[in-house]
Amino acid sequence: MSATVAGPDTPVTSAEPPEGSAYAGSEIAKHERQAPVDPAELRLDGAGVPGIDVSSHQGDVDWPHWWGQGKRFAYVKATEGTGYVNPKYGQQYNGSYQVGMVRGAYHFALPDRSDGAAQANYFVDNGGGWSGDGRTLPGALDVEYNPYSDNKCYGLAPEAMVAWIGQFSDTYLARTGRRPVIYTSTLWWDQCTGKLGDFTTTNPVWVARYAESVGPLPHRWSVHTIWQHTSTPIDQNLFNGTMDDLVALARG
Repeated sequence: MSATVAGPDTPVTSAEPPEGSAYAGSEIAKHERQAPVDPAELRLDGAGVPGIDVSSHQGDVDWPHWWGQGKRFAYVKATEGTGYVNPKYGQQYNGSYQVGMVRGAYHFALPDRSDGAAQANYFVDNGGGWSGDGRTLPGALDVEYNPYSDNKCYGLAPEAMVAWIGQFSDTYLARTGRRPVIYTSTLWWDQCTGKLGDFTTTNPVWVARYAESVGPLPHRWSVHTIWQHTSTPIDQNLFNGTMDDLVALARG
């Protein structure tokens, strides 16, 4: 079985999911489907801090279990667009903190529904804030394939997509004092932004690629901050650095 059986231009046909059901990597997995990778085959180069990300799909998460599995950070879906808040957010966000993890919140972007400022404000108002306590990661902006339409770039031209992301980032900075982490895949980013704009000096990148290595990064980034490397049995990530580096990212 080849590693990649669908590319960014391959139509994906399925029943439209209910709004609010998207999560980090849900659409990347559909459009960039890859063969499962044996964890022993991952090229982790002996460095990194393991973590997970969750959404309402996981329900009440058994955080002591995942702590026991060596996970030391978590991202929790807080919001989507301007009309959805994760009903399990409190248990997931607070539970990860209570077992000792460094944790943060993420927002699933719907750029065709409202502008970047409106969605950044909705995110901050519904759990996506930040504090410099060393245990709270900056919020993350999840920009990936459109879950509710075949138009994977949400009908936005590359210039408009870059402007939307910039507006979200600027508003989040104004509200929290931090720039958001950007979650995406290299294929989606390079196509839907047209390789325009440059967020590399301001926004850390969290790359989704379900393969043996992180692979090529989105245009202009020379280093990744987080790599989402599998969705089995739960979305799993590797922070590119030491635990001290992770805490430094949280502190700002």
